[in-house]
Amino acid sequence: MPIVKNLSRAVSQLLQSSGCGCGISIVPVRCIGVSPRQVASDASFHSVSFAESDHPRVLITGGLGQLGVGLAKLLRKRFGKNNVILSDIRKPADNVFYSGPFIYADILDYKNLREIVVNNRITWLFHYSALLSAVGEANVPLARAVNITGLHNVLDIAAEHNLRLFVPSTIGAFGPTSPRDPTPDLCIQRPRTIYGVSKVHAELMGEYYHYRYGLDFRCLRYPGIISADSQPGGGTTDYAVQIFHDAIKTGKFQCNLKPDTRLPMMYIDDCLKATLEVMEAPAEALSMRTYNISAMSFTPEELAQEVQKHVPELQVTYDVDGVRQAIADSWPMNFDDRNARRDWGWKHDYDLPELVTTMFSFLGSDSRIAQAN
Repeated sequence: MPIVKNLSRAVSQLLQSSGCGCGISIVPVRCIGVSPRQVASDASFHSVSFAESDHPRVLITGGLGQLGVGLAKLLRKRFGKNNVILSDIRKPADNVFYSGPFIYADILDYKNLREIVVNNRITWLFHYSALLSAVGEANVPLARAVNITGLHNVLDIAAEHNLRLFVPSTIGAFGPTSPRDPTPDLCIQRPRTIYGVSKVHAELMGEYYHYRYGLDFRCLRYPGIISADSQPGGGTTDYAVQIFHDAIKTGKFQCNLKPDTRLPMMYIDDCLKATLEVMEAPAEALSMRTYNISAMSFTPEELAQEVQKHVPELQVTYDVDGVRQAIADSWPMNFDDRNARRDWGWKHDYDLPELVTTMFSFLGSDSRIAQAN
């Protein structure tokens, strides 16, 4: 091995001498683990040189759900495409994959999630991974694991690395003994779904971590969210999305809630706007860690009447799902969100008529718009 020995001797001599008398820096080589869930060292977002700036470095978990893709689009427009990483355990559609950084992230894999935060210098984390109300009731053990154990992983990592953490809550965090019309920020919460229980747990744990460890935890209780970009995902308020798809495709809609079931609702643009606003709000402006936000409140019958102004031939019937109806009957009818409006200036843009018009515009239903419009 004379060649190796000579090479070793030459390197040794080089390290021991310097024409200017300065020491030579030796840059350590980072070793990449071999875990199958380890982020690839040559992933596209690792190869980008990020200039130091005031922009946060964002990770969104559960990003392929109803809100994650829209939130990523909004944040990338504001902070730059490569500063926002979308993640999930499912395979993304091509348009999502090529729109910006996307990685596999399992919130139940603590080591993998921690590596992602460290390797990508994450400063803001939006934790959207969760099983919704109706789906959670069908698989309680899985909902408990994802909604509670996954949350614990996120809280620990956020506290350790000084992240600003957003965890959404829901109207489902209230129960049948809560005041329903209106429901204030602080009141009795005794939900009867694993989804609701896990969200109350998230609110309290986030508040505890804030006061115990100084974690910058922020949370909004979302009403039912309506969006044209995604299919219903197993929530009790999904009827308010399904009616638009059915009106366009078949002209017939069967609702699984009673016609007079009143629930608070919000168009997705308002939801995403509120989420960004509360994350950007000065810490000293926040008087609490979890806020109600509201925009409108309506019943299936009121929504159907507004939809029929655009699709007069729409036929609406009711086949009540007992499980979903029981859930809806335990939820707020109206949210009191005066604290959000006072503390950080929350103000919604969409009421029911604007919501319906916007949904049909995005879903391409011009051929069904009523002549009255």
